[in-house]
Amino acid sequence: MEIDAKSLQQKLASATPPMVLDVRNPPEVQADGAIEGSVLIPMDQLPGRLAEVPPGREVVAVCKRGMRSYNVANWLRAQGRNAVSLQGGLDQWKSLGLPLKR
Repeated sequence: MEIDAKSLQQKLASATPPMVLDVRNPPEVQADGAIEGSVLIPMDQLPGRLAEVPPGREVVAVCKRGMRSYNVANWLRAQGRNAVSLQGGLDQWKSLGLPLKR
């Protein structure tokens, strides 16, 4: 399951925005920035930090191009979370000129 960048932007402006879970590594975040309000939990740390992902909230996993986040979203769904992946990753978000925090 994936969501496109424009749909995510609309959801983030809603009354019940999803949790944006950034699964990249800190050097990638420093280099490229991040979506405002996102929570950084690198992919390899996620199994030990699953408690930080609320079970009742929609989760949108984000990485650079969309492959890691796609795998993370599948894993999170297997753990009972409502998770999707940002299609095309942060590269797609940036290509549309959507805002990033640095």
